[in-house]
Amino acid sequence: MFIKKMTAVLVTLALTLPLTTFAQTPAERGLEISQESKRLDVGWGDSTSDMVMVLRNDQGQESIREIKNKSLEQINDGDKSISIFDRPRDVKGTAFLSFSHPVGADDQWLYLPSLKRVKRISSKNKSGPFMGSEFSFEDLSSFEVAKYSYQYLGDEQFNGVDCYKVEQFPVDENSGYTRRIVWLDKAHYRLQKADFYDRKNALLKTLSYHDYKHYLDKFWRADNALMVNHQTGKSTELKWQNYAFKTGLKESDFSKSGLRRAR
Repeated sequence: MFIKKMTAVLVTLALTLPLTTFAQTPAERGLEISQESKRLDVGWGDSTSDMVMVLRNDQGQESIREIKNKSLEQINDGDKSISIFDRPRDVKGTAFLSFSHPVGADDQWLYLPSLKRVKRISSKNKSGPFMGSEFSFEDLSSFEVAKYSYQYLGDEQFNGVDCYKVEQFPVDENSGYTRRIVWLDKAHYRLQKADFYDRKNALLKTLSYHDYKHYLDKFWRADNALMVNHQTGKSTELKWQNYAFKTGLKESDFSKSGLRRAR
């Protein structure tokens, strides 16, 4: 009888207390949204794609590079990826290898054919530009939830799409950013836009994704991304095509020793 009475009291209390009593904090909600975004992109295994990188200076002049990408999903660690430059001739054979980690610094290496050596990217240099683009080495790591702390900022539309707006604060003291603000669409938790703030907390860059396509009835990939540097007027556009998944890539396809022979 006592248990029944206590249960009734607790139920009545739960129904009469204001909803705010049980509301999540902005930090909890921001973390939850980010975890769901990551959860919905688990299980793709490995992938390959072709990419065109378009570099534009502040006068609108362009230079174009063609790149082949390979990625390998890691369930208990960050993902592995390799990017191999095919054109133009002056960068042909350049290869970039990245091992992302949920905690601690990522491992990254760059092979430069002109020097015939593999250069390790130190954790203190991750904010540097990747191959003259507006993307930094830090931007090329896979998204890992534990790399940030979070604040939910509310709901907002971007390009007519209803989005969650979340502020993310890098845990890594060597990050080139104080924070970034991301817009994730409510329908599929896909990244639509990200604003990057520099060490002085000034808006540095904006990244936007466009033309998402659905693969394997579960995974979304954008055909186009644009990174605009607000402080220099330069931009870098990425265009992907020929996506393929579960191609049979192995750990041995992502080795530092194999960078010189990467194709």
